Amino acid sequence: MKIQIIQGNDHQLEDADVNVVIDVIRAFTVAHYAFINGANEIILVGTVDEAFRLKETYVDYLLAGEVDGLPIKGFDLDNSPVHIQQADLQGKSLIQKTTNGVKAALHSLNAKHILVTGFSNAKTTAEYIKNRIMKENSDPSIHIIASHPTDDDDLACAEYIAGLLNNTCGSAGDVVKRIEASRAAQKFYDPNNPEFLREDIDWCIQELPSDFVMKVRVHERIPVIERVSV
Repeated sequence: MKIQIIQGNDHQLEDADVNVVIDVIRAFTVAHYAFINGANEIILVGTVDEAFRLKETYVDYLLAGEVDGLPIKGFDLDNSPVHIQQADLQGKSLIQKTTNGVKAALHSLNAKHILVTGFSNAKTTAEYIKNRIMKENSDPSIHIIASHPTDDDDLACAEYIAGLLNNTCGSAGDVVKRIEASRAAQKFYDPNNPEFLREDIDWCIQELPSDFVMKVRVHERIPVIERVSV
């Protein structure tokens, strides 16, 4: 199998069999908890204006996300794992806009299989690729995209997934340490930034047992994350 790790959210990728897009802090950790809490699907959008336009069509969908990490005026939900796991999402669907993860996913749609994950679902995602996708294609081309363009949190998770796929995996504990030490995490520990919850990082570094992965499909030119059983 051919694995390439790419860092950033504004890339141009060659076609691949599998694209895995990572956002640990916090977009795809939020998406993971949204599905755990009963969400049906998550539409991905690149701008706030696009989110509001889609809301006019999908009136029952909840707007979720952030700009520069902060809540968006007029959105129903922010980008906090703490808040999302407290929300009643049973049977509901979301429209998600974020700075890094969603943007990276929208630049990664040219693959047969498109998966998104944070650290919380990284191991399950790697196992899905090995146990399901590689049964169809024993030598797939795989891009693993660490969506934060400069920081170590997503890169640590990308290298962890690559190691799981190559059977050369380091410890999950080392990944957790890198996430906690990343620049992206520091504002969550700063009491002068109360809008960023320290507890969010606690949720981002939990590796959860899971029976599903998050796959993106494009329906009528709209990218949608769906829950797919493993």
